This record gives sequence, C-alpha cells and structure tokens, in this order.
Amino acid sequence: MTDLLTHEEYKAIAASLDLPQNAWIDGAYRPAISGKTFETVNPATGTPLGRVAACGAEDVNFAVTKAREAFEDGRWSRLHPGARKQVLVRLAKLMERNARELAVLESLDSGKTILDCESVDIPESIHVIRWHGELIDKIYDQVAPASNDHIALVVREPVGVVGLVLPWNFPLLMLAWKIGPALAAGCSVVVKPAAETSLSALRLAELAAEAGVPRGVLNVVTGGGAEAGEPLGRHPDVDMVSFTGSTATGRHFLHYSADSNLKEIVLELGGKNPCIVLDDAEDLDAVAAHVVSGAFWNMGQNCSAASRLIVQRGIKDRLIEKIRAHAREWIVGDPLNPEVRVGALVSGAHFGKVSGYIAACATETVLLGGKIVAQGFIEPTVVEVTDRLSPLATEEIFGPILTVIPVGSFEEAIAVANETDYGLAASIFTANGKRALRGARMLRAGTVTVNSFGEGDITTPFGGYKQSGFGGRDNSIHAHDQYTQLKTIWLDLTDTSDSMIG
Repeated sequence: MTDLLTHEEYKAIAASLDLPQNAWIDGAYRPAISGKTFETVNPATGTPLGRVAACGAEDVNFAVTKAREAFEDGRWSRLHPGARKQVLVRLAKLMERNARELAVLESLDSGKTILDCESVDIPESIHVIRWHGELIDKIYDQVAPASNDHIALVVREPVGVVGLVLPWNFPLLMLAWKIGPALAAGCSVVVKPAAETSLSALRLAELAAEAGVPRGVLNVVTGGGAEAGEPLGRHPDVDMVSFTGSTATGRHFLHYSADSNLKEIVLELGGKNPCIVLDDAEDLDAVAAHVVSGAFWNMGQNCSAASRLIVQRGIKDRLIEKIRAHAREWIVGDPLNPEVRVGALVSGAHFGKVSGYIAACATETVLLGGKIVAQGFIEPTVVEVTDRLSPLATEEIFGPILTVIPVGSFEEAIAVANETDYGLAASIFTANGKRALRGARMLRAGTVTVNSFGEGDITTPFGGYKQSGFGGRDNSIHAHDQYTQLKTIWLDLTDTSDSMIG
C-alpha cells in the first residue's frame, strides 16, 4: 500500500494543483468552439474548482474527424503491436510518477476518499494500462480447419473510431478499463467523461501524449450528456460506443445507434447486488467485514456494491452486531483526511436522490445509521425491510445504504437474490462447498464471489446479465473483443496450372 501523507500535506498539494480547463482534441488542450464553459465543484466543500470547456456537437464532430484521420492514416492503427505496447508501458510509468497528483485530483473532483484514491483507484488504473499494453503482442490470431486445398485465416482488426462514455464513480479507473484495450487494439478514441468528474481524464490525455500516443488517437470532449454524449452516440462516423453508467442512459445509446449508423454498443450498467449469508457461514466477524466493505466502499457509489444482505434468520442478529462493530471504523469526513473512509457523494443532485432513500428508511427498521451528517455526507446505514419488493430492496440507490432481507433457507435466498431486474454481481457465504458452487451457478450475475466480496481482477471479465448490460466485457483478454472485428481470409490453394497448359 502507498505510504499516506498527513491531512495537511494533502490539502497543501490540492492548493498547488494546476487544474485542466479545456477539452483535449488532436493532441492539444482546446476551448469549446462555442466558448462555453461549465463550473466543476468540489462535492466535499461545495466550492468551485474551476470552469471546464462545455463541448457541443461541433466539438464532438471535430474530435471524431481527427480520430478518423488518425485511424485511417495508420499512425496508431497500423503501428506494430510491440510499438503500441512500448507507448502504453511508458504511459503507465508516467502515471506512476504523477500518481499522487492524480490521486488528489481525483479526490477533489469526485469526493472520493484520498485513502481509496491512493491505495486502490490510481494503482489499479496504472496496472490496467500496463496489463493491456503488455498483452498486445501476445494475442494470436487463428487458422480455421479447412481442406488441403484451402487455408482459412481468422484475424482481428481494430474496430475503428470508438466513443468511450464514462461514469463519475470511478473516473480514472473506468477510463483505464476502456482505453487500455481500445488503444491496445489500435483504435482511435473519443472519451466523454462525466461532467461531474472530467479533470483526471484530461490530465491522463496529456500524459498519454507525453508517452507517445499520436495526436488524434486519444481525444477528450467535456460537457453534459445531452450536449456532448448524445452527439457522440449519434455520430455516423463512430464505429462503436462503450458506455458505463445508469441503465436509463444506456437505453438511450441503443436508440442513438438505431437512429444513426447501427454502431456497435457495449453497455455496463447498474446493479442491485445480493450478498447471501447462510447459517453455516464460518467466522461471522470476517463475513461482516466483507459485507461492510461491499456496501459502503466509495460511499456505496459502486455498480457492484453489495447492497442487499440476504441472511438466514438464525444468524441474522449475530451478524448485524458484528456489522455494527465494523461499520464504526468507517469514519465520515473530509475526503483529503487519510483517516476518513466515507467521503462526499459526488454532487448535490445525487445527494438529494440518496437523501430521499434515507427518508424512506424511517418507515422501516433502521439497524445502523440512517442520518444525514452534513450537506453531501450520509453515514453508513443498515435497514431491514418488511417488504422485499420495496424501493429500498429493488432500486439501485448508489449510496451507503445496505438493505437487510431475512430468509429461511438456501432455496429462498437464491430466489430472492435473483428477484431483480439486474444481474451484475453477487456473493455467497457458506462453509458447504457444494452449496457454494450450486449457489454460484444458480445466481444470475456476471460475477459471483464465494466467501468474499469483490469483482475478480484484471484477468477476469466484468459485466452483467439482464439489465446490467450486454455486448461485451470489461477487463481480461475478453475486453479486447469489443474493440476488434473478426475477419476471415480464405485462401484457395487449388493448383490450376494443368488447366492452363497448351
């Protein structure tokens, strides 16, 4: 783990940062063509950080045009895989050298705790870029079985110009998840970060240029969804879009594709993820630590958050007591204080939404928390519901609220877990190996962890079932599939020389 500084040292770094203000297009910072800007705010204090270029359709078109020029002339798309690898490895090294700046920038812009930024988000982002860079020259194409008179080659080619639309909950990490395989494949990309959290994407684009990514290959357009996101989704010269965010917004991108050029769409959307604890689970103290981490990490602003605790009644009370004990360690406060584990929700609008769910908790049995600490800050909350189909149990809250649903059996636990429109992640705690494997197979989710909370790692694909998304997977070698096309090259080896004699 990275050695942490003091609260005062982090505040001093924050005060010294030179924050980016303009979009990054064709290898340079550029203001919006309209000259418009929008205010970006520190959600922990409510104070403005600065003003950022408010891009519109004309800026998106300019970025796509430059991305297409770069793709077609081959400055990156036809570069040897080993050369692209060297550039991405250099980018990872530059991120390491600037890791502390990136961590503070991320915390200021998003309200995330500096503890998480320093120990998880930035190191993992660096690892993702390096991993995909190292993978580039190790992916082999195929030769399909054919007759003695033919050879069938199956080769990968970059899909072309790619739109990458990012969420605000993990700004830099989700950027890395997407540009890692997209750039490795040889695509040119236009990134649209969330308006709430644009700064780290802009800084990374600058570092990428320093690492050797050619101009036009990596572009960042900043602004609102309607102003910049929709034009990117509808652009006729964008070949595919990879979107991470809400299910409601994901639906729009399917319409944008249908109404334009039928571009490929990859969606990683929401979740209402079950955490099943059966009555034979070992070491309830360790289980409670996983439950608390899964529910309250990043203030619950995590699409794979363990937001539903489905627990057998016989151990519920004992488990809740241990959850209370662990939750006391999750201090709420200034995100730049390294002792704080629960920072600010990302924006005033999102705080208002989550506050509504806190109000709804008052009609249920609140087992822990249930209070608004200050504007932007909500304490970790555990609430037991009487109706498992209530909004607290079915809707994605995206805040530090854990819903408890008691059940009587293994079969009921699985049924309740699957009783959702989502299917992103799930976890099951049991000492019975057969029940663990049976449960993992029965759960309708893209990732199932056994006796732990997590998402796997860079080597395992991440994505969901049902309304949690489709079209591809982030992470692992499978992430490269969404940024490539498969082409068959059929060679006829028939000897025609005899027919040409005489």
